[in-house]
Amino acid sequence: MDKKTKSDDDTKHPSARLGPNPSYLNRELSQLAFNRRVMAQAEDRHIPLLERLRYLCIVSNNLDEFFEVRIASLLANSQIDGVEPPALVAALERTSVECHQIVDRQYAILNQTILPQLAANGIHLLRHSDRSEEQRAWVKTFFDQEIRPLLTPIGLDPAHPFPQVVNKSLNFIVEMTGKDAFGRSTSIAIIKAPRVLPRVIKLPDALSPNGSSFCLLSSIIHAHIGDLFSGRQILAYSQFRVTRNSDLWVDEEEVKNLRQALQSELQSRQFGVAVRLEVARSCPPHLAQFLLDQFAIAPNRLYTVDGPVNMVRLSEMIDQISDPGLRFPSFAPGLPAQLQLDNASDIFEQLKQKDVLLHHPFQSFQPVVDFVRSAAFDNDVVAIKQTIYRTGMNSDLMEALIVAAQRGKEVTVIVELMARFDEEANINWADKLERAGAQVVYGVVGLKTHAKLSLVIRRERDKDGNGELRYYAHLGTGNYHPSTTKLYTDFGLLTSNQKLATEVNEVFMHLTSLTKPKKMDYLWLAPFLLQKEIIRAIHNEAEIARKGRPARIVAKMNALLDESVIRALYDASADGVKIELIVRGACALRPGVPGLSENIHVRSIIGRFLEHSRIYYFRNNLQHDVYLASADWMNRNLFRRVEVAFPVQDKSLKRRVINEGLTPYLKDNTNAWNLGSDGNWHKNKPHRRQKQYGAQRHLMLALGALSPTHSSNK
Repeated sequence: MDKKTKSDDDTKHPSARLGPNPSYLNRELSQLAFNRRVMAQAEDRHIPLLERLRYLCIVSNNLDEFFEVRIASLLANSQIDGVEPPALVAALERTSVECHQIVDRQYAILNQTILPQLAANGIHLLRHSDRSEEQRAWVKTFFDQEIRPLLTPIGLDPAHPFPQVVNKSLNFIVEMTGKDAFGRSTSIAIIKAPRVLPRVIKLPDALSPNGSSFCLLSSIIHAHIGDLFSGRQILAYSQFRVTRNSDLWVDEEEVKNLRQALQSELQSRQFGVAVRLEVARSCPPHLAQFLLDQFAIAPNRLYTVDGPVNMVRLSEMIDQISDPGLRFPSFAPGLPAQLQLDNASDIFEQLKQKDVLLHHPFQSFQPVVDFVRSAAFDNDVVAIKQTIYRTGMNSDLMEALIVAAQRGKEVTVIVELMARFDEEANINWADKLERAGAQVVYGVVGLKTHAKLSLVIRRERDKDGNGELRYYAHLGTGNYHPSTTKLYTDFGLLTSNQKLATEVNEVFMHLTSLTKPKKMDYLWLAPFLLQKEIIRAIHNEAEIARKGRPARIVAKMNALLDESVIRALYDASADGVKIELIVRGACALRPGVPGLSENIHVRSIIGRFLEHSRIYYFRNNLQHDVYLASADWMNRNLFRRVEVAFPVQDKSLKRRVINEGLTPYLKDNTNAWNLGSDGNWHKNKPHRRQKQYGAQRHLMLALGALSPTHSSNK
C-alpha cells in the first residue's frame, strides 16, 4: 500500500497516462468528450430553455473538477510517474486546446442563444449598459447598502502584499493612476467578493415591467468600482477566478486520527496549488500576465471568458424563475406494486414474502429511508449497520440512524471521510452519530469505502417460539443522498435473502475488524476479487463462444478505463462474443476495430437524469447472470476502493433489471451517442420511419407519473 494516500485518481495506472496507445483511447480527452455531449444538450432546441442553461452550468462544474483533480494530479505527479517533462507538456497542451475550445463554445452558446432566448421569454440578465435609469438607481442603492460595506479593497504595496485568494472565489483586479492617500504610486488593487453575497440579484418586479430582471454581482461591482477608490482614476479592471488543486493527502505513517487529519487538510484545500486562471474577455494582457505570475500558472491555462468567470452561479437565476414552461415537466416517482398495498404489514413482513427492487429516480427512494426508520423504532431490531459515502448536509436517513442509536440499538456506521467535496458534511454526520452513541469508523485508510450497503438485524421468533437473528439488507448502486436519488439513475435491492444478507454482514465485519473477509458465494468484493470475477465472467462468455454457442455481454457503467478488463473484452470480441457497453463518461476502450474489437459497441446516454447505475449482464448459456454494483470498471474502483457487486437472483427482478436498465438504453435513438473506432462520438438519430424513443422518458412513463403535457421524447 502506498505510504501516501490520495483521493480518487488513476494517474499511476498506465491507461490514465496521456501518452498515445493505438489500443486505448485517452482518458482525459474522453472525459472532455463527455462534457461536449453534455454541452450539446444546451444546443438542443427540444429541451426547455432553463434546462439548457442548467446543462451549461453542469459543464462548468465538471470542468472545475477536471482542473481541481485531473489536471492538478497530472501536474503534481509528473515526476513520480516518470513522465518526461516535454511529453507531459505536449500532452497537457492537447487537453488545454480541447478545454479552450469547450469554454469558447460554452460562452458562445450562452451569449448567442440562451440569453437572447431568455430575453424573448421575459427573463433579462442585465449588464450595466442595459439597465434603465430607475434600475441603475436601485442597483446603486443596493451596492451602497448591501455590497460596499462587505468589500475590502487591498492596494498592493510592501505592507499590503498580494492577498490569499480562495479556490474558485470571485475577485477583481484594478489598475489605477495617481497617488494614494499617502502620496505613493500604488497602481494595483485586489477586491475579494465575499462568499456570503448572492452572485445573482433579482430586481424588484416594479422595475421589470417586461418580465423578470436580474443582475450579476460581478456586474454591480464592475459598475461601482470607482466608488471604492475615490480620488483615483480607474485605468482597467477585470474579474478573475483561480482554480486550485483540491486533492487531499494523508500520511498513513503519521496519521493517528483520520477525522482530525482531514479537518486540518480541509482548511488548506482552499489554498492549494493554482492550476487555472479565468479572467474577463476585456482584461488587458498585462493584468492577466501579472495574475499569471502571482499564481505561477502557465499561459496555456489562462481562460478569457465573455461573461461571468463562474458560469455555475447562473444556476441561482434558474432557481428564481418559476415559469414551468421553461423547465422539464413535473415528474413524480412511483412505487413497486407490493409497496402500494394499503395494509398493516410492515416492510420487514413484506420483505419476507419477496425482495423489492427500486429503480431511482423513476421510483421513489423513500422506501429505503422507511426501511432504516422502521428499524429505528422497531423493538425487535437489535442492530443497524450502514455505509455512507455521500449523504449531504440534510438527510432523513442519517437522522433515523441517530434516533436508532438514541433508542439503544447497536448502530455501526462506516463513514467515508475521503468522499471528495463531501468531506465536511461527512465529518459533521460522524460527529453527530458519535454523540448519539453510534459506533463510527472510517473504513480503511488508503481505500475509499464506496460500497452502498445497509443491514438490519432483528431478533425474531420462529414457528416454535424460539428466538433467532434474521438479517434484512439494502444493496445499491448509488449514494444514500436525498438530492442525487432524485437526479441520478440507480438501482437498489431490499432483501431478506439470508445467504446474501449474511455476506453483507461479513463485509461490515471485514471493514470494522480489518480482518480478511471470508470466502463469499454471492458478493464480488473489491479490492480482493471484483476484477478477477469480472474477468472470469468475460472469459466464460469467450469460452462459450469458442464452442459455437451464442455469447453476449451487456454492461452499463459511468467509466471504463481498467486495461485488464479492456483486454479481456478485446479477447472475448475476437472469440465472437457480442458485447454492448453503455458508458456514460470516459471510455478507454476503442470499439469496432477489425481484429481487435469488431464485436464491441459503445454508447452513452445523456438525458434529463445523470446515468449512474452499474449493471453487469452475462448471457452464460441462458443463465442470464445479472449483477448490480457500486463499481465502475476503473483501476481505482477495482483496487483502491471497497466496492460490492451483488447478484439479482429472483427471476422476475432479474427481468426487470434487463428490461429497465439495459434494453431501453440499447433502443434509445434520441439521447444516445455512439463511439466510433476513431474515438469520436456521434449522436444517434432515428431512421426515416423509426419513431423517436428515449429510455428515460419511457421509464418515467412506465414507473412514475410524468406530466401529460410533455410531448418530447427527451
